[in-house]
Amino acid sequence: IADRQEGIGVCGWILVSLSFLLVLVTFPISIWACIKVVREYERAVVFRLGRILSKKAQGPGMILVLPCTDIFIKVDLRMVTCKIPPQEVLTRDAVTAQVDGLVHYRIHSPVRAVANITDVHSATLLLAQTTLRNILGTQSLAQLLAGREEISHSIQATLDSATEQWGVKVARVEIKDIRIPVAMQRAMAAEAEAARGTRAKVVAAEGEMNASKALQKASMVLTESPAGLPLRYLQALTAVAAQNNSTIVFPLPINMFGNLGQKSTGG
Repeated sequence: IADRQEGIGVCGWILVSLSFLLVLVTFPISIWACIKVVREYERAVVFRLGRILSKKAQGPGMILVLPCTDIFIKVDLRMVTCKIPPQEVLTRDAVTAQVDGLVHYRIHSPVRAVANITDVHSATLLLAQTTLRNILGTQSLAQLLAGREEISHSIQATLDSATEQWGVKVARVEIKDIRIPVAMQRAMAAEAEAARGTRAKVVAAEGEMNASKALQKASMVLTESPAGLPLRYLQALTAVAAQNNSTIVFPLPINMFGNLGQKSTGG
């Protein structure tokens, strides 16, 4: 619609001339109704006799609008943050989840946003809801929970290509929250607890195996050095006595008593 190049015709020029004449006759009162101010972040799409004037948006600043023949629509170019209501999604592995999100977009072509669609903001929101459901329906629950960033980029690319003809640029899509049924949460918690318990048992078994290997090596060293065992006893006694004051039963080798008995007999 915005790319049509036909003129307004002879009758159109006559009506425009009469409108100019009306402005001149009622000047300066009419000038207050004809001059419009467009802010820096806005653009005005002016329709003259139903056709877009100059095939482009006007502004920012002051623009002149003729009475009777011109109408104008202001378009806001600022970034719009749109909240996607919670959508009930059935994932690929048949799990029901409620997902909501945010869409950040802006209008980069005011003429397209006015001429090619009735309500650009409502259409963008509805398209975002549909795209969110369609893309999440192809993902499993694990992919949905772990790959939010990749899914957001996929939704953004789909929305951006679909809204290009509306003059909309989608800047970012964010998945805000994912809610799953309580029964599924309990099942996932039980699964995670069982997995952690299994890993804990494996770690404990590996620790016991490493400890047994270390004790085996230590026993081999003590076997090679008979004096090492009493020294180890004394070292353990020193460590225990430094911490707690208690009665300590200290084992002595049996051969030590045998040697003492032989000495006493010989004496």
